[in-house]
Amino acid sequence: MRMEWDWPRRLAGLTARLGLRHGTARTRFTALYVTLFLLSGTVLLAIAAAVASSGSRSSQTAPDGGTGRPATAAQAQGRIDELEHQLAQAHGIQSRQILIGSAIALGVMAVISVGLGWFVAGRVLRPLRVMTAATRRITADSLHERLAIGGPGDEVKDLADTIDDLLGRLEGSFDAQRLFVANASHELRTPLTTMRASLDVALAKPGPVPESTATLAARMRAELDQVDRLLESFLVLARTQHGEFTDGACLALSELALTALTGRAKDIAAKGLTVRENRIDDSAWVWGSQTLLRRMADNVVDNAIAHNDPGGWISVAVRAEGDDAGTVSLVVESSGPVLDQRRVADLAQPFRRLGADRTGTGRGSGLGLSIVAAIAQSHHGTLELRARPDGGLRVTITLPRTDGRATAEATDTETSVAR
Repeated sequence: MRMEWDWPRRLAGLTARLGLRHGTARTRFTALYVTLFLLSGTVLLAIAAAVASSGSRSSQTAPDGGTGRPATAAQAQGRIDELEHQLAQAHGIQSRQILIGSAIALGVMAVISVGLGWFVAGRVLRPLRVMTAATRRITADSLHERLAIGGPGDEVKDLADTIDDLLGRLEGSFDAQRLFVANASHELRTPLTTMRASLDVALAKPGPVPESTATLAARMRAELDQVDRLLESFLVLARTQHGEFTDGACLALSELALTALTGRAKDIAAKGLTVRENRIDDSAWVWGSQTLLRRMADNVVDNAIAHNDPGGWISVAVRAEGDDAGTVSLVVESSGPVLDQRRVADLAQPFRRLGADRTGTGRGSGLGLSIVAAIAQSHHGTLELRARPDGGLRVTITLPRTDGRATAEATDTETSVAR
């Protein structure tokens, strides 16, 4: 059993000595095939040369003529020796020609063996390339896919089946985790509602309420509201990761952005923020969940307000690129402290904050941008976070573009027919 599994180490050692340690597996197999071919060909040539050399020596050995033979016998022996010498010369020339021809043939076949080795190595490694490409396509949102490699029950198929089993276990684990988050978030709302009702009952009792009790009740209500928002974020995140949309519609991204700004006018004014001139493209339409896309726009604007400097500014832009098969983008820029670009990408992860202004418990739960990233990914889009050189953050959401007007007209037609 130890010898059976020892060949990868031996192959790695051989390819390392040949200077191919950093090459592809196909290159290493090709080099191995060519090396083995050259070694076997060289051994055959050495054997042929040894046989030819021994044949020449034996043919050059002349029989003992002896002494005292008759003249005629001596002449005959001399003639025989001369013929044997000529035969040995001809045999030597023929052997050298055969060896030279064999060496040339070996060189030609060595060149041909490179191509044959490359082809054979490619055929051998083709199932592995197919498995690699299929595995790269599988993400956390497509764990239901499988490699499903056919063919005989060899080592490659065993490896593919093992990976499929692993994907099945991962899919079950992800589903269980998402289901737990959704169920836990839903179930925890009941005790929060009960606690909030208990505070209301305690404060509504007749008679004056001590100031300390009122202060404590206000703090507890604020914390309960924070936990409620956190649970709501968990629910949205779990729903987004499941990718189940029951309210799909064609929406104008510009309306989502303007609605988010208008709904937060008081927060913007309270912090003294200035909304710069908005670049809005009315042709930027997307298809997706109304609830999730609205939440995405709200979270981006909330992030720009919450982590901004007093008296700062906010800029919102909506652009459409290409035709109906192009993309649309929502760009929200804001002022603020200078951030480290190497750590900005971490903001798309749950519970990640940057800088001193992002460490307080009253500045959000750290789920805002992670929810935005999950919503964008579930709608086949991307989220890009860039730190501005002058301070602040630039958030760019890119989504696939759809023909909004045609879809809206079709929806209105169907509604009229139904009526």
